[in-house]
Amino acid sequence: MKPLIRLFFKTLRAILGPFLLLGDWLTRPKGVVRPAVAQHAIDARTQNLALYHYPTCPFCIKTRRAIRRLSLDIELRDARNDAAHRSALIAGGGKLQVPCLLIADAAGRQTWLYVSDDINAYLNREFGAA
Repeated sequence: MKPLIRLFFKTLRAILGPFLLLGDWLTRPKGVVRPAVAQHAIDARTQNLALYHYPTCPFCIKTRRAIRRLSLDIELRDARNDAAHRSALIAGGGKLQVPCLLIADAAGRQTWLYVSDDINAYLNREFGAA
């Protein structure tokens, strides 16, 4: 029975995925406009961030929209279509769940933050309007 359920959800994602991406593209939020010096400082702070995501996951779309709205330069790592990123997510974070924000500090310590609402709260707290 499990293979049949997997096939159903894979087919559903294949059908709905393009519509989700189109809706995201059509309603894409505008990014925050900051002075160049402020944007440069934020870009430097985001160098140690990476978002593991699936392109058509609704929760990942929600997080990518927050990244765009806040004008953040965060590396996107496709865990669905890139085996190396998928393996790194499992090895580092301990589970294959997206979205997941990898936060690395200057000392090399890593924090793996899961759940779109938690990631968006972190991004708003760290990079939102003061």
